[in-house]
Amino acid sequence: MTKDFLFADLHIHTYYSDGTASPSEVVDEAIKNGLVCIAITDHDMIEGIVPAQEAAKERPLEIIAGVELSSEFEGKDIHILGYFINIDKGPLVDKLELFLDERVKRMKQMIMNLQSLGIKDIAFEETAVLTKSRAVGRAHLALLLVQKGHAASFKDAFEKYLGPGRPGYAAKYQQAPFEAINLIHQSGGLAVMAHPMLTQKDEMIPRLAKFGLDGLEVFYPNCMPSVTEFYRKIAKKHGLLMTGGSDAHGTAKAHTYVGKEQIPYELVEKMKEKIASLRA
Repeated sequence: MTKDFLFADLHIHTYYSDGTASPSEVVDEAIKNGLVCIAITDHDMIEGIVPAQEAAKERPLEIIAGVELSSEFEGKDIHILGYFINIDKGPLVDKLELFLDERVKRMKQMIMNLQSLGIKDIAFEETAVLTKSRAVGRAHLALLLVQKGHAASFKDAFEKYLGPGRPGYAAKYQQAPFEAINLIHQSGGLAVMAHPMLTQKDEMIPRLAKFGLDGLEVFYPNCMPSVTEFYRKIAKKHGLLMTGGSDAHGTAKAHTYVGKEQIPYELVEKMKEKIASLRA
């Protein structure tokens, strides 16, 4: 098969954060859907990478070590994806422990907030068993709210209780996107702004690009072609790499799956060329 027909999905979550699939299941699905390369990008968590690499051994699938870091600027969540990161040591590995501690604190605070509203049948331990790590998040709490009849759906749970400004909400650990970019660079990786079409902070892109942002997630599932073209032009204007992926979370997100959004492998090669030039 020529390189013109090779495709990658660079945004995938496992059950080590808020996905529902194991790394092995992700690998199986990627191969079944004809991908030759994927990135494991769990939220503030890297434990899913090695199991995925083990599952892909001697199989036709490349695994890129990735992460999706939470950050905030002017009250808006801005997620920064890291690719080709060092997962063995370095400032990022050290900082992830703090992020996980803060996720646990945040979850406990949100449960207390819900208890003050009269929702007393959700315990922290119930959220903890929904992930294979300490990367507990609002998706886990939303699932329990639905299961226990306090919300009609994931969307309803966020609109009623868990969205910013709602009574169950608690703020994340405050990290600016500039700090996230630095952490990724200090780990030898490339920093990419995740799903800008969802973040809706386009005015930040030029500033982040000047600071050292390497790429923009141009290709994202369920987007109109005009939206993709809009961000393609922004990436080109600011000299940013173009990436993309499904943002698959297993059954937690029914509207997408591994491989739903694919990018030509030549875009992965451009990322590798930049990494090589930075490490030369």
